Amino acid sequence: MFNKIKEVVINFITSRLVMISAILILASAGLVYRLFFLQIIKGETYLDSFQLKIMKEKSIAAARGNIYDRNGNLLAYNELSNSVMIEDVYESGSGKNAAINETINKVIDIVEKDGDAVDTDFNIQLSSSNNFEFTVENTALLRFLADIYGRTSVNDLKYEERSKTAQEVIDDLCTKFGIGDYTNPDDKKSFTPGLGYDKDRILQLVVIRYKMYSNSYQKYINTTIATNVSDKTVADIMENSNVLEGVSIEEDTARVYVDSEYFSQILGYTGKISDSELGELQKENPEYRSNDTVGKAGIEQSMESVLQGTKGRETVYVDNTGKVIETSSYIDSKAGNDVYLTIDKDLQEACYNIIEQSLAGILISKIQNIKFFIQGENQKSSDIMIPIYDVYFACFDNHIINLKHMESDEAGPNEKNVYAKYLNKREQVNEGLRAEFNEKNTPYNMLSKEYQVYMSYIAQKLYNNGVIDSEKVDKEDKTYIAWTTDETISLSDYIRYCISANWIDVTVLDLESQYVDSEEIFKTIIDYIFNDIEEDDEFNKKLYKYLLQDDIVSGDEVGHILLEQGVVELPEEELSMWLSGAESPYTFFINRISNLDITPAQLALDPCSGSMVVTDVNNGDVLALVSYPGYDNNKMANGVDAEYYAKLRSDQASPLINYATMQRTAPGSTYKMVASTAGLMEGVIDTSSEITCTGVFDKLDNTNPAHCWIYPRSHGSLNVTGAIKNSCNAFFFEVGYRLGLVGENYHSDIGLEKLAKYADMYGLSETTGIEVTEYDPIVSDIDSTRSAIGQGTNSFTTVGLARYVTTVANSGTCYNLTLVKKTCDSDGNLLQEYGATVRNHIDMDSAYWNAIHTGMRQVVEDKPYFNDLAVNVAGKTGTAEESKKRANHALFVCYAPYESPQIAIATRIAYGYTSSYAAQITKEAVAYYFGLKEPEDVQNGTAQQLEGGDANAD
Repeated sequence: MFNKIKEVVINFITSRLVMISAILILASAGLVYRLFFLQIIKGETYLDSFQLKIMKEKSIAAARGNIYDRNGNLLAYNELSNSVMIEDVYESGSGKNAAINETINKVIDIVEKDGDAVDTDFNIQLSSSNNFEFTVENTALLRFLADIYGRTSVNDLKYEERSKTAQEVIDDLCTKFGIGDYTNPDDKKSFTPGLGYDKDRILQLVVIRYKMYSNSYQKYINTTIATNVSDKTVADIMENSNVLEGVSIEEDTARVYVDSEYFSQILGYTGKISDSELGELQKENPEYRSNDTVGKAGIEQSMESVLQGTKGRETVYVDNTGKVIETSSYIDSKAGNDVYLTIDKDLQEACYNIIEQSLAGILISKIQNIKFFIQGENQKSSDIMIPIYDVYFACFDNHIINLKHMESDEAGPNEKNVYAKYLNKREQVNEGLRAEFNEKNTPYNMLSKEYQVYMSYIAQKLYNNGVIDSEKVDKEDKTYIAWTTDETISLSDYIRYCISANWIDVTVLDLESQYVDSEEIFKTIIDYIFNDIEEDDEFNKKLYKYLLQDDIVSGDEVGHILLEQGVVELPEEELSMWLSGAESPYTFFINRISNLDITPAQLALDPCSGSMVVTDVNNGDVLALVSYPGYDNNKMANGVDAEYYAKLRSDQASPLINYATMQRTAPGSTYKMVASTAGLMEGVIDTSSEITCTGVFDKLDNTNPAHCWIYPRSHGSLNVTGAIKNSCNAFFFEVGYRLGLVGENYHSDIGLEKLAKYADMYGLSETTGIEVTEYDPIVSDIDSTRSAIGQGTNSFTTVGLARYVTTVANSGTCYNLTLVKKTCDSDGNLLQEYGATVRNHIDMDSAYWNAIHTGMRQVVEDKPYFNDLAVNVAGKTGTAEESKKRANHALFVCYAPYESPQIAIATRIAYGYTSSYAAQITKEAVAYYFGLKEPEDVQNGTAQQLEGGDANAD
């Protein structure tokens, strides 16, 4: 019995099932014990030390290379800074947009409270009239719209997408990102884009959200909210980090420009890369990412591949709050290489100051203590004067006076008084305009000049804003002609006709229903007009013009406002005279312009701009490339200052234009060396040939002959040297005529071909090769006789004329100019030397060159203001008429020393009255370059009085 039980037990124990069960029980016991140990015995310890780790692969931005002048003077460098960033760590779902927008709003509030600015580098900005507008056009605009609407090519854009207004694009993005609110919370279709936000905040939110969206396909790419923020902003962001999900502070570098206004047009600025830029740059370097900073203009853009460093890499582990807890696999970044320019910093600044001082002197000589200037029928453009009332109005018209400050609580007594007058005027004008639209319907030609100005502005805005669809308008329609040409109907009648002719784009209007009658559309348009002009600074500034003209606001009040706003400060003695009434407003403003307390650029009256290019004639280096006025590119880099950018874009002096490379005008008589070369080389004249000037050239038109500038006098018989010296139009009319002769028959096209051939030899047929944006030149294609004196359709930039006169100076070597001298690595080791390349040589008999050089020397010898200059200069003056209602452009090209040329200079003063002024300005630059005057005498910070001259003697 015992053995039987024993056998059963043994069989049971040794059975396969029992053994498996035992193993399972032991394993389970072990697991239970281990779980007990981890959760009960060590649970609290592990809980305290537990951290969720998320791995991120991050790139380390490289410091951008520095930019120096030819002598090693620093022009652009980097400073350590902090940036506010946001990462999309938000859970997907219906509440995501609201959560992100709420966080961004909180961040913006903090940033602006602490005095910093949000980065709104975008191709849509707010204008000074507080309307959204595109900052790019043509192909660039289409590329931008393609990016916005997710099209791979501009050709894929639908018609309605490519024809969107800036406001419509903003509305679309607001809808996409939930920026706005519901007019009826229960109706999802009642969402209104932007509702509840002012336009500034809408733009800020749209820019940040769009950049986040653009970064969304890349993991762990932060989006910049604000750059170069203060320590206070850093502290406040960190303090509120618990409610700012995904927001962080990152170390960065800020781009800094030295003496920015002098070099802004050359250096350009940096900014966040756009989608189109990203695509282009990735073709050359796939390391570019959507949050990178790149050059946006100037040398920063053209030398991007040199200045942009090599990124580093690191692997970081962060906890669930985004805090870095561990770093590994660190590879440091490599700084970008440095660029050395051919520009001489001191010469550049001196030339800029010379231009500004001289423009101020010209203005002072032209400003008269009058209210109006009416040009007589036979008056020359050189006789145009500037009424002092235009100076008063310029203070309102071009941002010298801060209009917003006038309505603030901090406004001074004169500000408040003038603002009250403005409000009263605005109410009167609104009433008058409503009466015109609704009752009077006065034909345009019967309106007062003031109301004509208002109506013209309103009509243009209806076109600009797309209310009147210009593509639908029939330019041959009788009513259209009655409004635009005959001026015999009212704007009210014209709008009604546009409605009936279906020229109105009703989608722009806020109509309650798409099925409305014409009268309802008309009323909606009128409401639209008044809503539009209410916040339109450009319209409201016109009210100040008539307040001044009607003497409701006085020049005295304008001066007091400038003092109250701190725009100008007076010396104690003058302040006492001003406050006592012993100094008149006229004298007050003349003194301000004379002391450059108010600059020509600020006034934006003719002349307010100028350019000068100085080259080394022996190697093609550009020593100075001056465009006046400049701007502060520090406010464009490191996140665009939106308010400053809006001011620049509406500034009537157009500081964003590089006048040295982007302004083309007729060259005037500076072109006569081209005509001389053509005449000599084609054999229609030689150095001894004489042509008799009678003051009239009538070989082509007896009834309306061309005149020499000296008419009704004459120059008599001249050879080519004398013709250049005296700038005889008749001589060069004859040369242009002879160039077109085939036998006894004149063919203008043949003459033009020959002139174009020699213009090309001087490099005037294409851009000069410098490393910044430059407009193509235009070589004349009409009338070889007038083209020979620099008229026709000839149109060149100042830098183009500089290359031309450089070629004349060195007797025939035409360079492709350069602004870049060399590049070095961050340790100063030379990487590459740059230099101007020879484009072509003009092989011409030395006797011909001597004839041209002698004529240019005699031009300068004939100018008394050059007599005290201890270096001999050869040059050529030129004037170019663009409008009989504005002064002529003034030009001068030269080289020095005459005996052994070192430098060549081309100077243009837009609407500068007389070439004599351009010559005197250039003389000061020559004196500075050769050390003939003390630097402080050349640029003394006050207006430079220039000698008068015959505006036609060029």
